[in-house]
Amino acid sequence: MSCALPAAAHVTVVPREAEQGSYTTLTFRVPNERDDARTVKLEIVIPQEQPLTSVRVKPHPGWSYQLEKVKLDQPVEAHGSQVTEVVRKITWTAGANAGIGTTEFEEFQISIGRLPTAERMVFKALQTYDSGEVVRWIEEAAPGATTEPEHPAPVLKLVPKADETPEPTAEVAAKDDNPALILSVAALLLGAGGLAAGISARRR
Repeated sequence: MSCALPAAAHVTVVPREAEQGSYTTLTFRVPNERDDARTVKLEIVIPQEQPLTSVRVKPHPGWSYQLEKVKLDQPVEAHGSQVTEVVRKITWTAGANAGIGTTEFEEFQISIGRLPTAERMVFKALQTYDSGEVVRWIEEAAPGATTEPEHPAPVLKLVPKADETPEPTAEVAAKDDNPALILSVAALLLGAGGLAAGISARRR
């Protein structure tokens, strides 16, 4: 699959957001940025501190792939069994007549899970051209930065599941402790108590 170059001229991940604890499909979008070379290899590194017990790769026409695994210091449980090793890196390599040419891009898909309970996952990416050049998309934006680094790594934002109730923020908690609100609730309770007493007296 090849078509016009996307607006973002670096390796990105789609979607940009997924739910914690879920399984999802990710697409790594890889544009070619050189006028005199073709992209012939893509390496995606999975954060070692956020091991994934399930990694599946969608075959890509004209490309082969290889999974590099690593043993865990402590096994983790998945679907009732102990997992002792996980995928550390995925490498796609173009065949003889493949590769990403000038003004082209490709999309590589994987299915992964369960996603960790964290704010994000950073997938460092290495893009290799047939000229031998390797572009390392591994930089992370500094906290509070308003601009991207020169070679940003693909980042997947992780959010709590929709059916989970988030913890109240300090602002909400402060509102809950508002004296005026407490007095209003107390007045309503006293009024309800007086009404109940009046009804009981009339019945007697």
